[in-house]
Formats: sequence, structure tokens, C-alpha cells
Amino acid sequence: MSRDPIETWYPESRFGGFTDYDGTLLFYSRIRSLLAADSVVLDAGCGRGVHGNDSVAYRRDLRNLRGVARRVIGIDVEPSGSENPFLDEFHEIAADGKFPVADGTCDLVYSDWVLEHVRNPELFFSECARVLKKDGVLALRTANALGYVALLARLIPRRFHVRILSRAQNVRSAQDMFPPVYACNSRRALRAALARAGFDGVVYTRDAEPRYFLFSRLLYAFAVFHQRFSPPMFRLSLVAFA
Repeated sequence: MSRDPIETWYPESRFGGFTDYDGTLLFYSRIRSLLAADSVVLDAGCGRGVHGNDSVAYRRDLRNLRGVARRVIGIDVEPSGSENPFLDEFHEIAADGKFPVADGTCDLVYSDWVLEHVRNPELFFSECARVLKKDGVLALRTANALGYVALLARLIPRRFHVRILSRAQNVRSAQDMFPPVYACNSRRALRAALARAGFDGVVYTRDAEPRYFLFSRLLYAFAVFHQRFSPPMFRLSLVAFA
């Protein structure tokens, strides 16, 4: 048996470095399918681009939309977003939460693991709608409040979050971790918020391989069984295309 928990439970990962359950590959493959050479893309909550440290080249390159679309704009509440090498331009979001992007200029807005930190989802979605063209698309991935990671995050005191996440996700540093609020992190709440902002789309749950527990073979095995047998409402992530 392999000493690597991923290879033990997902032997296909020996070929390419990723599993058949890789949520990042699925999310960005669908985003890629929606882009054209003249597309303008907005990364809402772009961060510093730490996915550039991904050891799996195929997944890392798939997430890089620069050069695939005509222009990739990044916005974030943190000025460190200017360090993101996968953007053509960066703008900091002001305290009022309004996006520093003109009306109707984007073909696609995507937001990856950001909504769980947003305190005013109504403003967030109205801004997404405002900057999108009439036939534009919003792509979103976020935490499911009923998933065990979100449940544990609410049970564990926040002063321990950085220490635990640093161990669970050793590619992340303290400056890339923000407190979750889960203001719109259920299927029902997300569907309703999208509808109120004028979007028409789909919202569904998804599980990926449990990388959070790579530090423990026992916990990793438990998480694999959870992934394979838990009801859809308890899966770890919410995905929306609208």
C-alpha cells in the first residue's frame, strides 16, 4: 500500500498528480469552456495568486486564464492582490464594497472560495450583476455551511484557525486566511440571493478529495468515506453557474 493517502484511496492520481474527484479541475474546466479569445474576465477576490505554487502543473495552468481571455481583471479588499501574477490589471475594493469596474464590461465573473468571507452577499451579487454584460456568466465556488469543514470552523475558536489551517494546507500563510462568516452558504440561501440579483442558473454541492486531512491517515480515511457516502446536503462545497 502506498504511504501517500491520496494514492492509496485515489490510485489514478499517480498519472498526472490529480484525482477524478478534483473539484478545482472541474470548476476551471467549465470556466474555460465559457471563454472566448475576446472575453473580459473578472476575478472577484483574486488574492495574491498563491495557486501558482501548486505542484500539479496541469491544474496550475488550467487556473491561469491570462492569455486565454483578452483581459483578466482582479479585485480584492487586500492591496496584496497587486502581487497576483495571473492578472492583467488589479484594483482594490474600497470600504463601501463597490467593485471598481465599469458597468456591463465583463463577460465572466468568477469567485473562488470567497463568498464564505463576504458579510454583505446582497451587495456582492448586485455588483456582480452590474459589471456583467447582458449575456455574461457568474461562476462561483464556496464552502457549504453544512459541510464538516465549515461546521468545525464554527466550533473551533478563531484564535486557533491560522494554526490549524497552516497545518492542513501548508501552502497557505496567515496573510491568506480570513475569518469565515457564512452569510450565504447554503443551497437555498445562495439560490435565493442569485435570483434576487436577477441571475438564472444552477447551484449544487460537490465533494473533492479531502486534502485538509493529509496530515492524518486515519482522518483522511474517515473523510474519504464521508465523501463517498454522505448525502448531497452535507458535501463540502457549493458551486454555482448563473
